[in-house]
Amino acid sequence: MGMNFAVLGAGRIGQVHADALAGVAGARLVAIADPMAEAAKAISVKHGCDIRTIDEIATSADVDAVLICTPTDTHADLIEQFARAGKAIFCEKPIDLEIDRVRACLQVVKETGAFLMIGFQRRFEPDFNVMRQAIDTGKIGTVEMINLTSRDPSPPPVSYIVRSGGIFRDMVIHDFDVARWMLGEEVETVQAAGSNLVDPAIGEAGDFDSASVLMTTASGKHCAISCSRRASYGYDQRIEVHGSLGSVSALNHAEARVQFAGPDGYTIPPNQHFFITRYMNAYRAEIEAFVKAVTEGTPAPVTGEDGLRALALALAAIKSVKEGRAVKVSEILG
Repeated sequence: MGMNFAVLGAGRIGQVHADALAGVAGARLVAIADPMAEAAKAISVKHGCDIRTIDEIATSADVDAVLICTPTDTHADLIEQFARAGKAIFCEKPIDLEIDRVRACLQVVKETGAFLMIGFQRRFEPDFNVMRQAIDTGKIGTVEMINLTSRDPSPPPVSYIVRSGGIFRDMVIHDFDVARWMLGEEVETVQAAGSNLVDPAIGEAGDFDSASVLMTTASGKHCAISCSRRASYGYDQRIEVHGSLGSVSALNHAEARVQFAGPDGYTIPPNQHFFITRYMNAYRAEIEAFVKAVTEGTPAPVTGEDGLRALALALAAIKSVKEGRAVKVSEILG
């Protein structure tokens, strides 16, 4: 059984999802919506789909599901609109920047019975799934500590920073989700630090470009996150999970999986440049999981509650930096 999709938003992440859809059996992109005519036209020409308005898509009988790839401050309203329209919904993270708005949105999803999946593509990255299998099968014993490294090759424009919700809600939120997924229990306390070491303009916009987070669960498990908007050596995405019987790690992906040896030692090619290449397989697998869950009537693999919980950790981190103390997640969730 096939599914017809519309993509809302023709920016960078919208282009990524349109490309991912093209590689998923049974998925067909029928419409793109974006107020920027040239951006919408580029996806329309590349993928052979219509250009429609968001309201037209909401009433289109040939659209089964939507991928929401618009700016963050539009996500909750669009989720509600398409929940009421009876469409299956995939929405890029976060649902909103504030907990109360997320809760109100999820209430509409519940009342309408809509299918909602949140876009945390790292859960579908092949190497990370091998790590999760090692945890699930007990190969490394009981999880005790996790180290997450997440560094972009360079910062985004300040114009993006201003609307993104900041480094914790925009960037580190992926690591918060992975941490919950790998830890196997909820985080109880968050201690965070933020600095401006890369671009002074980011600080002037009220955000940080360098961040560290230490999280602790009720049972005493730890997760440490190192995050930066700059990595001169390419996109840096590493995870180590330490357990009672051993550890498992996922390393960076290089541009080529070769190694050179000479008088000066061993060298390898640079890391893949950014998330579009590093996670393309994950984006495709994510859409495949969405299609499978919708068609089989099974729960979304990443739920609205997962989105809410990751946002709560981001807000706890922001509060921790502002107040210079460890913050209990219960202070955010109430």
